[in-house]
This record gives sequence, structure tokens and C-alpha cells, in this order.
Amino acid sequence: MIEINGSYGEGGGQILRTAVALASIKSTDVRIFNIRSNRPQPGLKAQHMKTIATAAKLCDAEVKGLHIGSQEITFSPLEIKGATCSVNIGTAGSISLLLQCIMPMAAFSRGEIIVHVTGGTDVAWSPTMDYLNNVTYKALEQMGYHCNIEVLKRGYYPEGGGKVRAVFEPSKLHGFEFERLEQNIKGISYSSNLPEHVAQRQSRAAKKLLESKGIECDIAVCNKDEISTGSGITLWSNYSGSSHLGKKGLPAEKVGEMTAERMIVNLNSGASVDPFLADQLVTYMGLAGSGTFTTYELSKHTLTNIYITELFLGVEFEIQEKEKLTEVSVK
Repeated sequence: MIEINGSYGEGGGQILRTAVALASIKSTDVRIFNIRSNRPQPGLKAQHMKTIATAAKLCDAEVKGLHIGSQEITFSPLEIKGATCSVNIGTAGSISLLLQCIMPMAAFSRGEIIVHVTGGTDVAWSPTMDYLNNVTYKALEQMGYHCNIEVLKRGYYPEGGGKVRAVFEPSKLHGFEFERLEQNIKGISYSSNLPEHVAQRQSRAAKKLLESKGIECDIAVCNKDEISTGSGITLWSNYSGSSHLGKKGLPAEKVGEMTAERMIVNLNSGASVDPFLADQLVTYMGLAGSGTFTTYELSKHTLTNIYITELFLGVEFEIQEKEKLTEVSVK
């Protein structure tokens, strides 16, 4: 059994998601203690429970300690198998974070995995579904990963109600050297249960700022009536992305400008991947046994994922500073 201190590094749900995924792939029991011990509300929250329960269902795992507030679990997996399941996270729990846990597992499944998830598609502190589809998946595709993720309805905090259908195929992962590519920015500005001009203003503001820097972009605008009310905008270009959510009192123009500003930082950095994609790639690079990328900011999430991945897989990551960039590789 591998034992992990859940307060290590960023000390949040990232450790749970990565450890449970890799334990399932390696058919290794894992005990995680001090779960989110440094957070204002320590232990498991409802979203973490749903994520672990979904992973357990896919590999017939026995789980001990799975309850609200628990600071210790033991996860004992069997074989990852093909399956079709439905998951209701409840309220606006992040769908993208739940998928982050089961996506590595799906590559090593014995059959196709189809998951219908209800929850939040666009919520704070997690990648938007548009980012997951157009940045994360596009990068994983270069490593041999195969999936199809469809957003059926958007869901925002606090009501949620978003619906996603995800189909994952068993995949043979291979290493890939991510390089900076020519930038071609696309995006989508969206709103639900709000006047149509909200999404349009977000889009116009982002486009105006980007074009003032000589950067062309193509941003779609979408307005629909959903269960929950909210807005946001996501931009992407190859292995970089940026997003921001609207909130009461924050002008739509500011939402668009902040998203564009972050995208400009990504583009001007010269890095091959943005810092948010960096931490997601680590697990797959470890599983493939090789790979390289550069980024301009090495987050605690990335360093934590490197630690957990090395612990389970016996690989070694190398971190090198190159001028203003950081190169991460695995061998």
C-alpha cells in the first residue's frame, strides 16, 4: 500500500484525483491521510466524494472512509473496465475536475467508458469545459489519447444543472515534445438567463484588446436559457487558454478584458504550454514514460502532481530553468 500525506504541496483535491487515478491504473492500494487538512473546511466535500465514488465504480474498488469531512481514505482498486454510468455531483460541483480524475484511468480501461455528468460546467477554481475540450484534450490527442466530450447544458454556481456526455476510448499513450506553435486564437463568449448583450459585450471587449496588440481572434457568441444563471468567456490557442466567469457587479467588458489579458501573457511568454495545462500533462507524461514542455510559471499543483506521479510510477521528472521559461521533462 502506498501512503500519502494529503497536506503535501498544494494540499487540496488535486492529490486525491491524481492518487486515485494512478492507484487504479497500477492496481495498487493507496491510503491518503490529512486530506485538505489546511483548508478552512478540512476533509472531503461532496464533490470529492462523487469523484472518488465514480473512480471506484470504474475499477470495482473498495473504499474506506468515504464520508463528508473525512480526512483519511483507503482506496483498493481492481481492474479498470468499460462501463456506462451517470453521475450527479449536485449543485455546481465541477464536472471538469471529476473528469480529470477518471480521464487517465480511461486510457487503461478494457473497454469504452461513457459517463453522463450533471453539475457545474463553468465554476470558479476549475477549468471550464471549453478549456478542457479545446486545450487539455487537444494536447492529450498529441499523446495518443482518444475521447469525445460534449457539453449538453451549461451549469453555473450555485444551482449547477450543467450536463456533459463524455466518451473515452482505451488509448496507448506515447511521449510528445510540446513546442510553441503559431498562434490562432479562437474562443466562445456565453451567457445563460441573461440579456443577449452580456455575452456580446464580453466578446467585443476581449476582441478589441487582442486586436489592439495585433492579435487576430475568432470568438463565437452563445446565449441560452438554462437551469442556472451565469456568463463567461474562454479563449484558446493550441496548448494555451484563458477563461473568466461573470459575476454580479463585474461589468461584462471587464470579464472580456481580463480573459484577453491572460491570453496575451500566455502568448508573449514564449512557452509551449500555459501553467494550467502544465499540471494536467504531468500525469500523462509519467504514464507515457517520456515527454517535454516549457511553461512560464511552475505552480504548486504542477509540483504536487510531479511528486505523486513519481511516487506511483517510478519515473523521474527533470526541471530546468531556461531564460524566463521552465522546461519539464520525464525519463
